[in-house]
Amino acid sequence: MPSATTPRKAPERPSSPSPARERLLAAAGRVFYAEGIHATPVDRVIEEAGVTRATFYRHFPGKESLVLAYVERRDAEVRATAAEAAETIATPLDLLHALVAGVAAEICRPGFRGCLFLNAAAEYPDPGNPVRVAVAGHRAWLRELLADLLSRAGHPDPPAGAALLLMLRDGAMAAGYLESPESARVRLTEAVSTLIRADRPDGRGADEPSS
Repeated sequence: MPSATTPRKAPERPSSPSPARERLLAAAGRVFYAEGIHATPVDRVIEEAGVTRATFYRHFPGKESLVLAYVERRDAEVRATAAEAAETIATPLDLLHALVAGVAAEICRPGFRGCLFLNAAAEYPDPGNPVRVAVAGHRAWLRELLADLLSRAGHPDPPAGAALLLMLRDGAMAAGYLESPESARVRLTEAVSTLIRADRPDGRGADEPSS
């Protein structure tokens, strides 16, 4: 059931993206991530995007619909990146390590302020809120992806392994923001490798060839 904070239905998107809408989403991505969602008024996004208030409301009925579009946009980008990697990386284990390397690189980039999805969830505590629903959908997809890769790589318990990997990812992103990014990167990479080896009776990686 929709929550009381469900925004009004957004206008239908045009077949080709509007430049103004794209500028608003890009601006929202910058300021929401850097300054916080609730701390950022609509006027701040409008100013950053270089559009008028009328233009904003032509594309979004309110701030929450913009927040939802911002989260959904990032979700689509992450999924597309994973799909592109899957087309060029041969084995499930190699793809898993590539995804972990992507997280590690994100932790170390300038301006990193933690996981966008966890940040958004923290600002919307109601699980029924559309923003929280979008975050939950992203995490469910990521957990399923990790479980599928582990299953194809011969892991004995893919769902449990995926849950542990997601927890390691969350912890590394928090530590990368609050503490040393480089330390978080190294520890995440080591922890994932250790986790994969520990789940093999011979101590090898999940699809590492035997001698």
